[in-house]
Amino acid sequence: MDLFQAFVLAVIQGLTEFLPISSSAHLILPAEVFGWPDQGLAFDVAVHVGTLLAVVIYFRHEVIRLATAWFGWFLGTRNQDSQLAWMLVFATIPAVIAGLLLNDIVELYLRSGWVIAATTILFGALLWYADVSGKRIKEREAITLRHMLWIGFAQALALIPGTSRSGITMTTALLLGYKREAAASISFLLSIPLITAAGSYKTLELLESPSVDWLPVLFGLVVSFISAFVCIKLFMRWLDQLGMLPFVIYRFALGLLLIVVLV
Repeated sequence: MDLFQAFVLAVIQGLTEFLPISSSAHLILPAEVFGWPDQGLAFDVAVHVGTLLAVVIYFRHEVIRLATAWFGWFLGTRNQDSQLAWMLVFATIPAVIAGLLLNDIVELYLRSGWVIAATTILFGALLWYADVSGKRIKEREAITLRHMLWIGFAQALALIPGTSRSGITMTTALLLGYKREAAASISFLLSIPLITAAGSYKTLELLESPSVDWLPVLFGLVVSFISAFVCIKLFMRWLDQLGMLPFVIYRFALGLLLIVVLV
């Protein structure tokens, strides 16, 4: 892998990890257009670490508060922060189980351009419906375990290529009546334990892999961190003004472009 390929893929990963537009749909296009080979396990681990660092640093005050409350729970200190921390843990379990049980099936049968094109459009339409229907009045502090588990089960659907982890979790939160900023915040915080789990699993696989060309890997880590951090910052700043419609339109256009490329 050269540095140009590493740069393009790392930017794509950093942006699409948190925008509701599907990373798999974007990663298939460079491969189809440029004929690029698979980026390799080490690069996958690096860009996951980069995006994880970005969301942890952006939400650092909340992460520290929630982590402190979670450890304090074992010492008998129970409060709203410790409850939210446990909710995030419980809501991550469905996606972890789905990944362990179904990953091979997904890789074998669903990782195709046609599936990605269809899900990009379908879940884009669902995102639009969630954004324009119902009342969005709930703040993140109003989240209940039942609602968090619904969002967690929805997150497991992101195993299907083209769904978008951030897209489906925000969609579900919006359908449950949460404000846009609250939905985004829940989605981003929920990404932390899941990316940590996925990155740890990939790291164990990496330990058994042959030698690695570390320059593009480290370059990808830095680029994915920067692009993800900027993405989160701008998305949270402009979300209420823009709404989800620009991302819905983008998903429709991207799905159609994939169909044109694949025909």
